[in-house]
Amino acid sequence: MRRPSTGSGGPLDDDPSDPGKDAGGETAEPPADPTVGPGVGPYEGPWPDDPRLDPELLATGDRRNVLDRYRYWRLDAIVADLDEHRAPLHVAIQNWEHDFNIGSIVRTANAFNVSAVHIVGRRRWNRRGAMVTDRYLHVEHHADVASLVAATTAAGVSLVGVDNLPGAVPLEPVELPRSCCLVFGSEGPGLTEDMVAACERLVAITQHGSTRSLNAGAAAAIAMYHWSRRWGS
Repeated sequence: MRRPSTGSGGPLDDDPSDPGKDAGGETAEPPADPTVGPGVGPYEGPWPDDPRLDPELLATGDRRNVLDRYRYWRLDAIVADLDEHRAPLHVAIQNWEHDFNIGSIVRTANAFNVSAVHIVGRRRWNRRGAMVTDRYLHVEHHADVASLVAATTAAGVSLVGVDNLPGAVPLEPVELPRSCCLVFGSEGPGLTEDMVAACERLVAITQHGSTRSLNAGAAAAIAMYHWSRRWGS
């Protein structure tokens, strides 16, 4: 949260006329390497009879960054299981500057198992920091604020902006709505005026040091944790 003055699966839709570019003409990025951490090797013992398991992973090992309970599971089986327990929390990010923090925010959204992540603005976003966790989330793209408002209104979700703008109230004593969408701006410019106008309320994280703002990824993690303390169970 910085302001100078204050489906899941594979990549998002690319321009079919140029597989190396996205719809906005930006160079497509390769997906992050999913092999992080030691994971587990090939399955040992009698071959399990479980339709959720991936035969290839059983044979070669599972080096993905997933909880142990999901070892050897197929991607679609993991997503289906997560769908059974999604939090009624959404996250929206304004993507105007190809902000590297978006990947970090998406990874945190995965940790809290949010219902959906909404990318507003540019379709292509910096995925490196997400460490492929977006594959286990429902990521939706909206060309503009009006599109986001239409989607969240239809879902019965209220928009809560998180930015240290005039009129924002301290986050700490606020009880956020159970069904809400936390909205974050790009690193630097923060939330746009039209997004602020669309939000039902605006909150800010209290700071006690000299810096004017928090990193956007850090602010998102704090806000999601604040929501989870009340509604996560």
